[in-house]
Amino acid sequence: MIDLAGKRIFVSGAGAGMGAAVALLSARARAQVLATDKSDEGLLPLNKTGCAVAVLDVTDQDSVTRFFASQQPFDGIVNMAGWVHHGRLTDLSDEDWQRSFQINVESMFYVLRAALPKMILAGGGSVVNMASLASSVKGFAYRAAYSASKAAVIGLTKSVAVDYMADNVRTNAICPGTIESASLKKRIASLAEELGDESKARAWFVDRQPMKRLGQPDEIAKLILYLLSDDGAYATGQSFIIDGGTTA
Repeated sequence: MIDLAGKRIFVSGAGAGMGAAVALLSARARAQVLATDKSDEGLLPLNKTGCAVAVLDVTDQDSVTRFFASQQPFDGIVNMAGWVHHGRLTDLSDEDWQRSFQINVESMFYVLRAALPKMILAGGGSVVNMASLASSVKGFAYRAAYSASKAAVIGLTKSVAVDYMADNVRTNAICPGTIESASLKKRIASLAEELGDESKARAWFVDRQPMKRLGQPDEIAKLILYLLSDDGAYATGQSFIIDGGTTA
């Protein structure tokens, strides 16, 4: 069983889905967890499980800088905040493109730039960035902006891993397949508008899975906990694919 006793873990996008699962399982593994999201709606249940919670918009550079300036060093940084645009390149507005990169990439840049100096001074730690199977790993329909932004996450992850390896900072990315989440429900609803039927929209997502099922948030969170733990000490600069066999 993974033990994170004595470790301070920061989690963004912790209000739902995989982010919430990471925060909850980290707390169960005895970590000191600070779970954040842009609103407190999804954070309130976590506050009852031993997690400290804070409202933080990770796309706001000044807010992120002030937040980490007020904090003690973290042993683990988990960048889970993200947004999925559904559409082809010719469907994209400038705002959709910019928002994809703002939430999926720039937020990580702000967090890491603010958090790494203290982590390094404290002796190092582990960073886990949420990428995706839809990235430089594999192309998917209706994911132009999302895939481009997540490919950038993989590039950022590898660069940070190399730059700070000597400082005992490990940095890895997670590339999940399709995971059951509130975000997925929104994407199913969006596709249902095109197909005219919600059951057909859900089947579109499920049928493309070799296992004929969707992944679960806890299945992703358990891999992240391994990377945060001392058991994952030899892993850095990697993009871990956990996709139910989609790329097999």
